[in-house]
This record gives sequence, C-alpha cells and structure tokens, in this order.
Amino acid sequence: MQHDQFIGQVQARAHLGRRDQAERASRATLETLGERIPDGLADNLAAQLPHEIGENLRRVEAFDQAGTGEHFGRQEFIHRVADRAGVAEPQAAYLARVVLEVTDEATQGDIMGRVYDSLPKDLRSLVASGSSGPMR
Repeated sequence: MQHDQFIGQVQARAHLGRRDQAERASRATLETLGERIPDGLADNLAAQLPHEIGENLRRVEAFDQAGTGEHFGRQEFIHRVADRAGVAEPQAAYLARVVLEVTDEATQGDIMGRVYDSLPKDLRSLVASGSSGPMR
C-alpha cells in the first residue's frame, strides 16, 4: 500500500472532510502505538508501511532505554491520540480504530497479531475492533 492510498483509506473510513485530518489521525495513532509497543516490534511494523507512515512509529523510540515500550492502558492511549490529533477522546478512539484497521490491511504476515499480543487486554479491543461496529 502506498502513502496516498493509506491516507485515503483513513480519510474515507473515518469520514474526514480533509486529507490533513487523516494525516494527523494516522500520525497521532502510530506515534502513540510506537510509545506503547517494544521498539523492535515498532521497527518491524514500520518497515512494512509506507516510509512516511512508518516513520511515525520510529519517531518516539527511546534510543537510550531498553526499548520495552511504555506501560499504559486504553484510556491513556486514547488520551494521547486525542491530544496529538486535536480531537475529543471519543473521536480519538474511533480514529485509532480506523488507523489500526488500515495498518493491519497494509501489512503482511502476522505483524499486527504480534502487536495485539504485546498489548494489555483493554488495549487489544482497540486493535481488533476495526472501523465499523461496536468496540470488542
């Protein structure tokens, strides 16, 4: 999947009026995900995404630390996405679901399964829910 296609999918599925909103939602979600998952996993996921998209996962790596990812749950994840995207938390939760769904479709193998397995139970629902239907 190319950068423009990725952002276009986020924009269409999230019903966003402008492309920059989809860019901001993608950046906010992936930067936050990059803070939460182990650095090696973030690198592997980033390598499968378009360069401009994948760099959002790498932007937050802590090169001077062990690279195990920060430990926070669903509410903090949503709060960080909302803050970065400049939206309310309910919208941030939905945007994160959309971005993670498109990320899953843009990758190969079981990389998103590994991401899912690295997260606490309350955050797994965000990864698994997709852009439509109720939160699992």
